[in-house]
Amino acid sequence: MTMTTKREQVSFKLETNTKRRLEALAAATRRTKTFVLEEAINHYLDLNEWQIKSIQEGLEDARAGRIITHETLVAKWERRLEDSLD
Repeated sequence: MTMTTKREQVSFKLETNTKRRLEALAAATRRTKTFVLEEAINHYLDLNEWQIKSIQEGLEDARAGRIITHETLVAKWERRLEDSLD
């Protein structure tokens, strides 16, 4: 049994150069423009959703007093860097 995902039409305008780049990438990868656009949008959303979630978590930590000093953080990353070079 195959599951199909409901799909909806979306329309928007692109700059001419962006449209040409989209068409070239689709042709080079032998994919449809729709596939390329959907992949690009999903990557963009994943990155930005992760960033917003991380910012919100950081703000919650700060409000709850779960913070460290800049110096402590730098020392932690310097130790991690030293350990990775061994």
